Amino acid sequence: MSRRRAKEQLRLYSAASSRHKRKSPDGVATSKLVCSARVGSNEELVPLILSLHVPTGSLVADVTYGTGIFWKLVPKAKYKLRATDIKTGVDCRKLPYENASIDCVVLDPPYMEGLYRRAKGHLAGAGTYAAFRTTYSNGERTSDGPKYHDAVLDLYFKAGLEAYRVLKQYGVMIVKCQDEVSANTQRLTHVEIINEYATLGFFAKDLFVLVRANKPAVSRMKRQEHARKNHSYFLVFVKTNGANPRGKGLRNGAARRLEGHTGRAERTP
Repeated sequence: MSRRRAKEQLRLYSAASSRHKRKSPDGVATSKLVCSARVGSNEELVPLILSLHVPTGSLVADVTYGTGIFWKLVPKAKYKLRATDIKTGVDCRKLPYENASIDCVVLDPPYMEGLYRRAKGHLAGAGTYAAFRTTYSNGERTSDGPKYHDAVLDLYFKAGLEAYRVLKQYGVMIVKCQDEVSANTQRLTHVEIINEYATLGFFAKDLFVLVRANKPAVSRMKRQEHARKNHSYFLVFVKTNGANPRGKGLRNGAARRLEGHTGRAERTP
């Protein structure tokens, strides 16, 4: 990341240094804000998240590109996009990038345990839901590793660790996920991801809730035990080696490092 872009990224989540004289408030009154909850679609929300958290010109690796839904409304010239997924031969848990070489990683893997079954005939997304399997999965069974919801978490955790390796310092990771009920137990996937990523050195900077526009339905139901999930999450993380990017340490320590001064020892990528 160039020094200019690093400073621009730092500006997105760091207040001005307290050493500067306090100035009068500026800006304009507006209601055109990016809000944390939205009814709509992925392609409508992703450009807003990018505009808020990823500087123009950044090198972005979408490691679960799929059909490219996220990028339908993003101008092609705005970012340097590296689009890969398992169908292109690139596993999000083993990326072909050098350490600390990417400005932003986008991750949207299969987030339902039904897409991690040991038997192909048991995979979710059959019949009229075949498009769901095509979009969020390679359609192949899971042959080893953890089962059920733990298989979902295992992929997110390993992909997060690999993203941490390839991201530059203060790089951004955007993760889509959805909570689910597994074995009649509520699993708050977004909370589990946030907690695990904190141990990797990511700071959870932002969270968006996307509510589907159409109403979900089921073909057969005897009794409803839990609320039907009709929303998903976009989580925004910053690689800070575990520090709070709004803390005094970042303003006075990281800003000096961006200017070429020596700072505290950092965790390796």
